[in-house]
Amino acid sequence: MSSTATVRDLRNRFPKVKKLVETEGEVLVTDRGKPRYRLTLYTTALAAKSPPAKDYVARLTRHQPRPLSAAAAKALHEENRGGR
Repeated sequence: MSSTATVRDLRNRFPKVKKLVETEGEVLVTDRGKPRYRLTLYTTALAAKSPPAKDYVARLTRHQPRPLSAAAAKALHEENRGGR
């Protein structure tokens, strides 16, 4: 159940109402005996969502050239050797 406070309490005893909001999570504010407003704690939307984790291995394999096959490596080696 939420606590209640009056508009006069907000004006004259705000630290007390603030502590009620922090402990209870919600305070109903009454004006002339009728509930008019609801005070709740403010939470940021950014704290609820975190960015997705980065896949560094996928990025690396995407930008890396394909490895040479054994036959292509042997042909390159023979070409670099020349007539030696």
